[in-house]
Amino acid sequence: MRTLLIIPAYNEADGISELIENLQTNYPQYDYIIINDGSKDNTKKLCQQKGYHILNLPFNLGIGGAVQTGYKYACENEYDYTVQIDGDGQHDPAYIEEMLDEMLKDKADIAIGSRFIQKKGFQSSKLRRTGISFLSMLIRICTGKKIYDVTSGYRIANAKYSRIFAQDYSRDYPEPEAIVTAVAWGAKIIEFPVEMKERKMGTSSISPVRSVYYMIKVTLAIIIRRISYGVRR
Repeated sequence: MRTLLIIPAYNEADGISELIENLQTNYPQYDYIIINDGSKDNTKKLCQQKGYHILNLPFNLGIGGAVQTGYKYACENEYDYTVQIDGDGQHDPAYIEEMLDEMLKDKADIAIGSRFIQKKGFQSSKLRRTGISFLSMLIRICTGKKIYDVTSGYRIANAKYSRIFAQDYSRDYPEPEAIVTAVAWGAKIIEFPVEMKERKMGTSSISPVRSVYYMIKVTLAIIIRRISYGVRR
């Protein structure tokens, strides 16, 4: 069972080494690829000097473009499972084996690492939790599927949905939209309880200033995507 970890990275020079060294030492059974999303710091130079597996995008595509590049790489190299994991150390790779086991047990297509099942570890700010709850409710209305942590970037997709995401993946803050896409294609999605850590270094893709813009954009995108898939299917 070949498994690839997609690691999108934007200005992660200060923290990426800790993650990669952890993977190389403790999880050699997994392959990984760093998608350097046009970083302006020394991410590219550092990774190349240390011999890390890296794909360098010529300019910043945003988190969605970086992750989709990873899915394309996974499909081209015929991986059985693709794991999304952040390069900032928030996601603990120790959960991957358990998540994969749960997917096999439940015959699931996608597993999402959720902060809000056991409510342990870093829970994000109150404002963001409110926004996540709203998006969770909206997705349930649009798809009938209840997902608690709809913005979690810690998730695993099997080969079928890796191929789908390689062709159809939102460029801007794509996690909620990806759920709508997957449900429209008939995916079985499970959530798995994980503890996440607070970002220590690097650059977050969502700043406080853009939070309102994010909510409006994603709300409209979810509704439009659901209508679009309803027409097509």
